Amino acid sequence: MRECDRIAHVRSAADLDALGDRIGLVLSLEGCEPLGSDAEAIDVFVELGVRMVGLTWNRRNAFADGCSEPAGGGLSLAGIELVERLAAHDVAIDLAHASEQTFVDVLERCGDAPVLVSHGGCRALHDIPRNFSDAQLEAVAERDGVLGVMLIPFSVGKPATLDRAIDHVEHAASVMGDRGVALGGDFTVQLEAATGGGRPDPLLPPGELARGVEGLAGPQDYPALVEALRRRGWEGERLDGLLHGNLLRVLRRALPDT
Repeated sequence: MRECDRIAHVRSAADLDALGDRIGLVLSLEGCEPLGSDAEAIDVFVELGVRMVGLTWNRRNAFADGCSEPAGGGLSLAGIELVERLAAHDVAIDLAHASEQTFVDVLERCGDAPVLVSHGGCRALHDIPRNFSDAQLEAVAERDGVLGVMLIPFSVGKPATLDRAIDHVEHAASVMGDRGVALGGDFTVQLEAATGGGRPDPLLPPGELARGVEGLAGPQDYPALVEALRRRGWEGERLDGLLHGNLLRVLRRALPDT
């Protein structure tokens, strides 16, 4: 943000409304390892501007199990406290990477806090632990949340094409309604180039991060995605909701007014 005046830190709804043609950056945590084992430390991160939190990455931490853990555990006692603190702050709770039991436990404990899956796919189309069952998608939709459809081969499955990615969009819409679907790119080709791949992921075959969906290698190909969606009948408010409106609806609930 210091180096680029086209970027703005969004901490509040007022910041969101004042973006103009700048890109808004909302800080989030993917895995709460930075808190150690102290749920109370989340208060500091919220003060620093974090507005969305996923308790886990794929692995277990002090608060919960991620989706790659064979034991399939849920929230710890520290995790229960953390969820309660997140709910008190109205921070959006991200269920991407959660184990199935963590998913259930969070929804039981989070009250009216905004919930979403920032990036994931439909298990009905590609059955892997990082994708979500229809029952899970329905549970998110019941809380007016969204699934951000993850646009990488790992989540989309074979064939890893633009049309197959849209199959996930349409399946999610059939389960959650049009209001329940957003885009959650997670373009790992760019992440791989920028970070060298980061931590090894037990769910990913070697080299998987360096692959892109055919015709959708990164954000630069969103216009091609929009055209393909239009060919499949996505237009008007329905398309606008998918591209931005549905996710903004959920994020606004996590943003203070000022």
